[in-house]
Amino acid sequence: MKIVLAQLNYHIGNFELNTDKIITAINKAKTEKADLVVFSELAICGYPPKDLLERKDFIEKTQVAMNQVATHCTDIAAIVGGPSINPHTKGKKLYNSAFFITDGKIQSIHNKTLLPTYDIFDEYRYFEPNTEYRLVKYKGKKIAITICEDLWEQQPVDNNFAKEALYTISPMEQLSPLKPDFVVNIAASPFSHNQRHIRTEILHSVSKKYQLPLIYVNQIGANTELIFDGDSMVINSKGDVACRLNYFQEDYALINLDEIENLKVEEKEIDYIEKIHDALVLGLKDYFQKMGFKKATLGLSGGIDSAVTVVLAERALGKENVRVLLMPSEFSSDHSVKDAIDLANNLGIQYEIVPIQDIFKSFETSLAPIFGDLPFNVAEENIQARIRGTLMMGLSNKFGHILLNTSNKSESAVGYGTLYGDMNGGLAVLGDVYKTDVFKLAYFMNKDKEVIPLNSIVKPPSAELRPDQKDSDSLPDYDILDKILFLYIEKNMPVNEIIEQGFVKEVVDKIIRLVNMNEYKRFQTAPVLRVSSKAFGYGRKIPLVAKH
Repeated sequence: MKIVLAQLNYHIGNFELNTDKIITAINKAKTEKADLVVFSELAICGYPPKDLLERKDFIEKTQVAMNQVATHCTDIAAIVGGPSINPHTKGKKLYNSAFFITDGKIQSIHNKTLLPTYDIFDEYRYFEPNTEYRLVKYKGKKIAITICEDLWEQQPVDNNFAKEALYTISPMEQLSPLKPDFVVNIAASPFSHNQRHIRTEILHSVSKKYQLPLIYVNQIGANTELIFDGDSMVINSKGDVACRLNYFQEDYALINLDEIENLKVEEKEIDYIEKIHDALVLGLKDYFQKMGFKKATLGLSGGIDSAVTVVLAERALGKENVRVLLMPSEFSSDHSVKDAIDLANNLGIQYEIVPIQDIFKSFETSLAPIFGDLPFNVAEENIQARIRGTLMMGLSNKFGHILLNTSNKSESAVGYGTLYGDMNGGLAVLGDVYKTDVFKLAYFMNKDKEVIPLNSIVKPPSAELRPDQKDSDSLPDYDILDKILFLYIEKNMPVNEIIEQGFVKEVVDKIIRLVNMNEYKRFQTAPVLRVSSKAFGYGRKIPLVAKH
């Protein structure tokens, strides 16, 4: 049997685009004499559709689109993900389903059993879990169809627990006694750099445990925060990867099921920083294209965060679609301004310089009767940040450019940012990237030639809002800070266990206090491109007024 893996980039609610992509792949598969073509989870409508699933017209459009796809499935079969209506009177109104289509019509519908409800997933809000298990019989083969359930992401804990859970609750426990010839797993599995090996390990385990070939089809592309990396693959019954599709790009592969047992692709390890880079470029590009935006703007300070953000923007959108402002104050070093200009020239992007000294002095003059002789402090620092934020929003509004937020995850975690100032923006590009990884991204961007001026990378990080200011004045070194933050945010580790890892108690207590007290700031920030297992945003639901 010849099977096509179609790894595509879908747009939520864009039924015309999604249907065209699916039909094009089906027609291509026909020309290659394929027997079956497989698409990803909820391909027909895009993932995750969220509360659009509660709209009657949205579901009607998915049905029309699926039936349109079916008319092209002659002399070939397809497995396409989409929502289906629950015919029973009890339970949720919908299932998350895989449609098996051939001979011009939908032949059977197979529903998802394990509905994730953690982090960014909330499928049980919309879907009824499956309770019926059956195979598809097609061209002399018996096919088990599952929907993302065999992936570790259903149990976001340590590997051993996840594998144990897999073996006790996987739908394959129900399907295996029916003696399938192979498994098709369609998925919408988002990218997470710190879980990058687990997906393959689990698929290996499934194939080896049940001694069955497994065809896994994921999607690529970004839908707001979520970025899908693809990495679709075929694993033979020995657990070897017989075919693997590319990361972060649409891809297509034709495999012969009868030949995969002796195939094993040479695994090429890709550094996680390169994957983060590619994920962020894709996330930016899709956010603009799918929202109908064209041009981006940001404030370029000469620091590393804005430097990395603008390089990502140029690579995602093209130099003609990026415009920046340099807004030096009396505290900005000459070198910072020069670094920003050099970077803009290296990228070939448009820039203007708008000094803020006079604007800041007008604020000081206006507030002098109120502030009196009180010393210069965070109030004056934040006024400068808000002046810059206002100027950037002015440019955004006047020209229709989307302002990119440049705050990194470390700063966001501890509240090292100004609401309505440097926290402005329509999209937080680095909001899920720790500062230590921002440095690594900068070096990666410079691997072929110096794009980001070296001084922007090696100089001590500073907001430059007061004389000789450095981040280290109020924060521990980022190497220490990021390790503590990772244990607390990604690992949900209690404070006492973090201290037991060898960190100074006073430092840990301070950092955790800052994280907890600044939840209200993060609640108001821009959507964050998610590249880890736990990003700030709707995947981390912490009460604003909780006592920790």
